[in-house]
Amino acid sequence: MFKILKYSFFDLTRSSWSYVYFFFYLLLGITLLFLNNDLSTAVITLMNVIIMLVPLIGTIFGVMYYYNSREFTELLLAQPVKRSSIFMGQYLGVAISLSLSLVVGLGIPFTAYGLFKSPAIWDFVMLLITGLFLTLIFSALAFNIALSNENKIKGFGYAILLWLFLAVIYDGLFLLSLVYFQEYPLDRFSLIATMFNPIDLSRILILLKLDISALLSYTGAVFKEFFGTPLGAFTSMGMLVVWVLLPLFRIARVVRKKDF
Repeated sequence: MFKILKYSFFDLTRSSWSYVYFFFYLLLGITLLFLNNDLSTAVITLMNVIIMLVPLIGTIFGVMYYYNSREFTELLLAQPVKRSSIFMGQYLGVAISLSLSLVVGLGIPFTAYGLFKSPAIWDFVMLLITGLFLTLIFSALAFNIALSNENKIKGFGYAILLWLFLAVIYDGLFLLSLVYFQEYPLDRFSLIATMFNPIDLSRILILLKLDISALLSYTGAVFKEFFGTPLGAFTSMGMLVVWVLLPLFRIARVVRKKDF
């Protein structure tokens, strides 16, 4: 698996898309720091970009890499190598390359600006952690979509639909349910519904870390009461880990039975 991971990683580092992704975050960090003298304000603005962009790039890039490397994958499948090792190595290559572009691209301008001397460093670290989790989650979901659809057009269509549902449609349905059933106690429902969407869960963790839970509407007090506690933080991080592991388990299960 490590040889496949190494090959996939270095293959992706030579890709022009990886450099575009890296320079986008580099320029974004420089621009935000130029326009904002306060690091905390820059982190808040950056959160809105990362929460939406990282899942989209992870999904599209994962699907694109799977389809583009299909012939090489079929060649590997003819060798005495475990199927799970092949696909896990490719997945980790995609996830690690995207994660490095994110961390290094944002880390360079913020470090040069004096991040380590600012109290906002922990807010920035939380932002990077959630960005890494979203990269791992949506890269794994992308591989699941690609493995389930031989047709490239269907695969890309389902990938866009997945991102659109979790980033936009899910929030709309969630807010409509809160408004429609506002006469009923919705505290537990709000917490559970949030955990079923990794994007919403990541956004809440960052907002609570920045101590601006008022932006979470009238349910902000409920979220702060739970997620602001050590148990809530541990549970939310555990749910993000579960969001990573479940798609990986499905990948391992599908590749064992799939006829390539």
